[in-house]
Amino acid sequence: MRKNLLLSLLLLCLAAGAALAADPAPVPRLIDFGADKCDNCKKMKPVLKQLRTDYEGIVTVDFIDVWKDTDAGKPYKIRLIPTQIFLDAAGKEVFRHEGFFSREDIEKVFQEKLGLAPVKAKAD
Repeated sequence: MRKNLLLSLLLLCLAAGAALAADPAPVPRLIDFGADKCDNCKKMKPVLKQLRTDYEGIVTVDFIDVWKDTDAGKPYKIRLIPTQIFLDAAGKEVFRHEGFFSREDIEKVFQEKLGLAPVKAKAD
């Protein structure tokens, strides 16, 4: 009986550890609301792509096309595109910007609002 209990506890601990490893801690998030055919949104595309690569595991960088998914921007009250919304690790909005936003300006928000140190750009 005691061996079974110990074995059960061991298996439970292993399963819990595997679940924690599969579900990493939440990280801050940048969501860019735009559209594939919007000129300023097109300018944002390479900036977002590079940030997604350079900040992998540090910040989640997402793009949502509000012309294809018309309901996606409603909870965020998107008024124009592109709009960038910065969320902390708990999912709370900490900053928002409307229009084109350069990498340098985005990194300032990362540093000032999210407490993240800038990272070097990785080579393509």
